[in-house]
Amino acid sequence: MRHVSIFFTLLGALWLTPALAEQPLGGDLDGLLAYAREHNPELAAAQHDATAAMQSSESSDTLADPLLRIEPMDVTNGNPSTKLTLMQKLPWYGTRDLRHEVATARSEEADGKVAATWADLSTRIKQAYARFYYNIGSEQLTQQTLDLLNGLEQVARTRYANGLGQQQDVIRIQLEQTRLQAELIAVQNAHHHSHVRLNALLSRPGNAALAEPAALRLMPTPAQLDEATLLERLDARNPQLRMADASLRAADRQRELQYADLYPDVTLGIAPTRTNGSFSRWDLMLELNIPLQQSTRRAREGEAEARLSAASSRKQSLLEQKRAALSEALSALETARRTEQLIATRLLPQAQLSLDATLAAYETGKSGFAMLIQAQQQLLTIRQQRLRAQTDMQLALADIENLLGESL
Repeated sequence: MRHVSIFFTLLGALWLTPALAEQPLGGDLDGLLAYAREHNPELAAAQHDATAAMQSSESSDTLADPLLRIEPMDVTNGNPSTKLTLMQKLPWYGTRDLRHEVATARSEEADGKVAATWADLSTRIKQAYARFYYNIGSEQLTQQTLDLLNGLEQVARTRYANGLGQQQDVIRIQLEQTRLQAELIAVQNAHHHSHVRLNALLSRPGNAALAEPAALRLMPTPAQLDEATLLERLDARNPQLRMADASLRAADRQRELQYADLYPDVTLGIAPTRTNGSFSRWDLMLELNIPLQQSTRRAREGEAEARLSAASSRKQSLLEQKRAALSEALSALETARRTEQLIATRLLPQAQLSLDATLAAYETGKSGFAMLIQAQQQLLTIRQQRLRAQTDMQLALADIENLLGESL
C-alpha cells in the first residue's frame, strides 16, 4: 500500500506542477517585482551602461601603447641603414591616478543610475499594483451593492403587491440600479486601464493575463517609520543622492586633473640604427610638450571649478528636495492610516447599523424608501473611502521606499 500511495503522490505532483506553472502573474507583489527585474528593458539598459562604465574604469589608468617608427636611411646609395625608434608616452606623476579616480566615480554614478532606475520602476509597479487592487475592490463593492439592490427590489415589489408600498419605491430602486450599473461600467474601465498599465511596466502585452491581487502589503510598524531614522537612511542610501555624490567626486578629481595639466607629459624613446646587419648606433630621445598656452589652460581650470561648484549645488538642492519629499510622504501615510482606522472602527460599523435598521424599518412600514436608498448609498461611499485610504497608504509607502532606495 505504501508504494501505491507514493505512486499516486508522484502522479498528482505531475498533474499539479504544470497548472501551478501556468498561474498568471499578479497574485503577489514580490512575483511582479522579480519578473520586472529580469525582463524590464529600461533596467537592462541601465545595467549595460554600468558595465560599460566599469570596463572604462578598469582601463582608465593604463599607459598608451608604445609607438614603433621604422626609417630606412640612405636608400639611394649602396650602403643603406635602418633606424628603429621605440617611444613610450608617460603622463606626469599622479595624473594616471586622477584619471582612474574620475573614471571610478563615473562608474559609481552609473551604478547609482541602476539603483535609481530600479527604485523608480519598483515604485511604479507597487503603486500600479495598489491601484489594480483598488479598482478590483471597487468593482466588487459596486457589484455587491447591486446585488443588495436586487434584493431590495424584490422587497419593494412584494410590499407594493400587498398594498403596503408604493410603485414609486420600485421605480426609484430601479433608477438606483441603473445608476450603479453605469458606475460599474466606469469602474470596469478603470480596472482594464490598471491591468494594461501594470503589464506595460512588466514589459508584457497589455492584454496578458494577470491574477487578481491576493492582498495589499502589510504596513511598517511605527518604529520603522521614525522620521529621524529614515532621514539618516535617505542621506546614505538614496540612489539619486548617490549619483550626485559620485558626480561631485568626479568633478573634484577632474578639477585636480585640469590643474595637473600644467605639467607636461613626457615621451621617452630609444632609437638603434642597423647598418650591414648589425646595430652600429644607439640614440636616446626625450620629448615633452611646453605649456605655453596659459589662457586656454586658465579657461579650462575655470570651467572645472564652475562644474565642481555646480555639482555641489545640485547635490545640496537634491538633498533638500528628497528630505522634504520624505516628510510629505510620511505625513501622507499617517493621514491615510488615521483615516482608514477611523472608517474601519467607527464610520463603517455605524453605516452598516444604519442600513440594517433602516431596512428593518422599511420592511415593517416604519421608514420611507428614500431613507433606505440614502443609507445604502452612504454605506457604499464609506466602503469605497476605506478602500481608497488603504490604497493611499500603499502609494505613500511606495514613495517612501523610492526615496530610501530599498523596501522597509
